[in-house]
Amino acid sequence: EDGTVNRQALPAVVNPDDLFALEMALSVKDRFGGEITAISMGPPAAVEVLRDALSRGADRAALLTDKRYAGADTLATSHVLERAIRKNGHFDFIFCGRQAIDGDTAQVGPMLATIMGLPYVAWARKLSFSGDTTLEVERLLDHGYDAVAVDLPAVVSVVKEINEPRVPSFKAKLKAKK
Repeated sequence: EDGTVNRQALPAVVNPDDLFALEMALSVKDRFGGEITAISMGPPAAVEVLRDALSRGADRAALLTDKRYAGADTLATSHVLERAIRKNGHFDFIFCGRQAIDGDTAQVGPMLATIMGLPYVAWARKLSFSGDTTLEVERLLDHGYDAVAVDLPAVVSVVKEINEPRVPSFKAKLKAKK
C-alpha cells in the first residue's frame, strides 16, 4: 500500500550471490586463517539466513534489525552496515554478492566502500594475492575480463563464476540452530 516491499510477509532466503561471497571468504580463511563475520540487515526472520552462513563455516553472525530500517534504500543500508562493520573491529576484506535479489541494484557494495574510504572492485571472478597487502582481481566484463590490483583492506563484490559454494553438513546445520 505504501509502495515499499513488505519483507515481513516474505520468507527469509539466502541471496544466491551472497553465497559466492561467503564461499570466497571461506576460501581465504582456509588458506590464510582468520575469522568470518556474516552480517545481514533485515527483519527478524533473516536470522535463518545467518544460521545458514554459520552452518557453511562463518564464525560469527550479526543481524541488524530495527523497525527504523524498514524500507531503507541502498544508501541507508550502506550506512547501517558500515557502522556494524566498524564496531566489529579489524578486517582485511569485505566480500559482497554482486547484487541483492530484492532490489537488484548492485549499489550497496560500492556505496559501502565509498562511505568507508576503501578500494572497491566489482564483478570479481578470480582473486590472487601479491604480498601481504595487495589483492589482484580478475573482473568479469561483457566481453572478457580485465585485471586490477588494490591495497587491502578492500570491498569486493563477486560473481557466480568465482567459485562453487560448499554445502553445509547436517551436523553443521544442527550446530547453527543453537
